Amino acid sequence: MKLKVYLSGEIHSDWRAQIIEGCQKEGLDISFSSAVTNHDASDAAGDGLGEEQNAFWRDHKSAKVNAIRIKHLIENCDLAVIRFGEKYKQWNAAFDAGFCAALGKPYITLHDESLVHALKEVDGAAQAWAQTPAQVVDILKYLTTQA
Repeated sequence: MKLKVYLSGEIHSDWRAQIIEGCQKEGLDISFSSAVTNHDASDAAGDGLGEEQNAFWRDHKSAKVNAIRIKHLIENCDLAVIRFGEKYKQWNAAFDAGFCAALGKPYITLHDESLVHALKEVDGAAQAWAQTPAQVVDILKYLTTQA
């Protein structure tokens, strides 16, 4: 079974690469997509719509442009992996989880145990909680190779 997996959340570590490489090593038939993970490029997504003096409006326009991509990719994925890191609050990842839940899209949360309480509602709607990218690869292997 071929899967389309959307990778959402934290951009300051190589968790995406670990999952993609792990799936490639297993020979899994999975295509991956993601929001733009280059922070500067993402922040500048709306700059073509005109210069803003107020940071709120620059962020607002860029968020809307980025939402076009994110909405399309989530609507068209089979499942999402949503990563919450330790260092920053990933409000966008929580929003993506809620969007998945509203659409009935299955998702896997990926975070360490220290965030269990803070993410209890997000995890409550998830189909799985993983603590490592390797655990996500194991789930994806199961989903794509079991008869």
